Amino acid sequence: MKLATLKDGTRDGKLVVVNDRLTYCTDASHIAPTLQAALDNWDQVAPKLELLAESLSHEAVPTLRFHEHDALSPLPRAYQWADGSAYVNHVELVRKARGAKMPESFWTDPLMYQGGSDTFLAPRDPITMGEEAWGIDMEGEIAVITGDVPMGATPEEALKAVRLILLVNDVSLRGLIPAELGKGFGFFQSKPSSAFSPVAVTPAELGDAWKDGKLHLPLHVDLNGAPFGRADAGVDMTFDFGQLIAHAAKTRPLGAGAVIGSGTVSNKLDGGPGKPVTEGGVGYSCIAEIRMIETIDTGEAKTPFLKFGDTVRIEMMDGEGHSIFGAIEQTVEKYQK
Repeated sequence: MKLATLKDGTRDGKLVVVNDRLTYCTDASHIAPTLQAALDNWDQVAPKLELLAESLSHEAVPTLRFHEHDALSPLPRAYQWADGSAYVNHVELVRKARGAKMPESFWTDPLMYQGGSDTFLAPRDPITMGEEAWGIDMEGEIAVITGDVPMGATPEEALKAVRLILLVNDVSLRGLIPAELGKGFGFFQSKPSSAFSPVAVTPAELGDAWKDGKLHLPLHVDLNGAPFGRADAGVDMTFDFGQLIAHAAKTRPLGAGAVIGSGTVSNKLDGGPGKPVTEGGVGYSCIAEIRMIETIDTGEAKTPFLKFGDTVRIEMMDGEGHSIFGAIEQTVEKYQK
């Protein structure tokens, strides 16, 4: 089953069920007005949505053309957005570039920060920023939306709470991060609103690609129309989503509609840090990573962060080359008051 939220002039939009090829949708607001309402009553609502999805596949219900530009993020706002760093290769490179040794505990205890979730960007809306000097970067990631998770849940219990899977562009302002982390109190200004894929998908819809709490498909990240990253989200993921959710729920319960991110998808290559797509590698899911490798190799970073006018596209294809979640496609623009 594939779900989306269409723009309707309200903050939380209107829930629709989308067909497999993302070409048509049907109104689901008579079952649940919003995705959050569906998540709040998932056991009762999900079977009705599944029946509606089946009817949509047989063209037995009224349909509308599904346009990704008309979609908000599936949850336009959420009670919880916590982003992990499951690809420790990425963390190791970040620290190596600044000459810092990575503690061994990073391989056994996930990193996680709590992001702002009161406003998420729509997947085709621009990224508006005040200054290029802030070091604007994309981060291609996988995320899950959970049902209720009790405090102290085991990874196995936590994984069963996954309701939906989606993609995310976790926008980062690299130029602001060092000063914020230097205060010893975490991210805030350096982590503005994120954007999520037009469509959120149930685990069953993904078939064998969803296995062991990981999504085993390449994440396509393009910059200005050129391939930038093709890292496989199921490779080099040190912590699966069960472990990430359990980490978030160690000292608090998670409410239905909590969004948990994987962190930047990152692959090694033959034990090394990876290569650009143009050199036969799988590339990178953020600009910071290629800058780290440039710094390690040559002593200085050469690839610039995002400039006004740059366009980022994040997408994932199935085995037949069809888009699973739709595309996050955003142009960076100057913020105007």
